[in-house]
Amino acid sequence: MNEDILRYPIGQFTPRAVTSEEERNNYTKEIGELVPSLRKIVRDLNEDQLQTPYRSGGWTVRQVVHHMADNDINAYLRLKRGLTEEEPMASSYRPNVWAELNDYKETPIEISLVLLESLHHRLIHVIYGLKPADYNRRFNTEVLGWITVDVAIQRLIWHNKHHTSHIQSLAERMNW
Repeated sequence: MNEDILRYPIGQFTPRAVTSEEERNNYTKEIGELVPSLRKIVRDLNEDQLQTPYRSGGWTVRQVVHHMADNDINAYLRLKRGLTEEEPMASSYRPNVWAELNDYKETPIEISLVLLESLHHRLIHVIYGLKPADYNRRFNTEVLGWITVDVAIQRLIWHNKHHTSHIQSLAERMNW
């Protein structure tokens, strides 16, 4: 199978430069569907399957799920800083190094699934309170550069779908 398809099963992230009010209203719906979609895919996986990398040289399913939670924690904090500070420099983290820590290797994925559910619930409430101008607020990151709150939300949704697709694609290839 093509390496690019294995790495980017839904394609690389491309932000929508202009989003309508309807598209922004759909953000909360999409965020609310992320964890249920992930749960459906991982619910019957056994320990050996959780320890299977989604591609050669890639993370295991367990590591991917824990990464999703850590990424969304960071994204949520950056987003809130972008909404409450004037063009802050948001922190970054080193996901490949984090993925080697014991919590990624030993913690049951249910812990991260519950964390994602809780975090997404909070995020949805933040989004409900946004005014149109809030979506244009921006922050700076070491890796991504300047991004708006609007693009940050789009990216969070894409990132979750991206990794859920990694796991789903693996399950399909392995006939799980």
